[in-house]
Formats: sequence, C-alpha cells, structure tokens
Amino acid sequence: MQSFATIYAGGVIWGFHVGDMLYQLLFFAILLFLVRKFAWGPVMNMMKKREEYVANEIEAAEKSRIEAEKSAKAAAEQLKQTKMEAQKIIEDAKTAGIKQEQDIIESARQEADRIKKAAQAEIQNEKEKALQALQDQVASLSVLIASKVIEKELSAQDQEKLINEYIKEVGEER
Repeated sequence: MQSFATIYAGGVIWGFHVGDMLYQLLFFAILLFLVRKFAWGPVMNMMKKREEYVANEIEAAEKSRIEAEKSAKAAAEQLKQTKMEAQKIIEDAKTAGIKQEQDIIESARQEADRIKKAAQAEIQNEKEKALQALQDQVASLSVLIASKVIEKELSAQDQEKLINEYIKEVGEER
C-alpha cells in the first residue's frame, strides 16, 4: 500500500489536481445557484404553463366532443320527430283527399239523380201534354168527321177519302 504522502504529492491525488478541482467545484456550485435562480424557475414556470395549457385544451376538446354528441343526438331526434310529423301530415292529406273525392262523387251522383228525375218528370209532362193535344185533335176531327158525315151520307169511297184527308190533316198539324 502506498502511503498518503506518495498519493498526495504537490497537490495531486492519483493524477488529479486538487486546487483545480476545488475551483471547478466552486464554479459549478455558483453555476447551479445562478441556473436555479435565473433559469430553473422561469423554465419550470414555462413548463407548468404549457402543461396547464395542454390540460385545458384537452378538457375543452372533451367538452366540445360531448357537446357535439349532444347536438348530434338532438338533431337526430328532431329529424325523427319532423319525419313523423311530415308522415302524419301526408297521411292526413291523403285521408282528407279520399274523403273529399268521395264527397264530390256522392254530390255528383245526387245531382245526376236529381237531373235524371227532373228530365223524367219533364218527359212525362210533355208526353201527357202531347197525349192531351192528340186527344183534343182527335175529338175535334171526330166532330168534324161527324158533321161531314151528317151532311152527306157516305159511300165506301167517300169514307176512305175522308179518312185519308183526316190522316193528311193530322200529319200537317204536327
């Protein structure tokens, strides 16, 4: 073993200069103090602010995502409700259209029946008038024929001639 004196010869221990090491150690301590005082605090504050900023951004993004999901659900529900309302309106319109169509058909049918009955009644009236007029003419012609028969006694030829004249007169009066 070597003695301490051989190891510490002229301020050198095992090849290291003790004075230089003390100066370096002193300057390193001063550097650590200065770094801690002037750089470490601001760097740590900046890192803390950055950490808070990132955390706030993540939280805001999560809130935005939740709001977007809520809005999407609300929009989907509103769209579903709107579709149901539109379908109901369409069905109501179809029902109203069918009812209106049936009402129009029934009204047209009733109007046609009324017109038909009125036409039949008018035809019946005109038929009765025509029959009455024909009866009146037949009566007047009968009276006329009777008066002519009375005026002269008719032979078969005269009777035939009288009937033909009668038919001719009836045809002209129409």
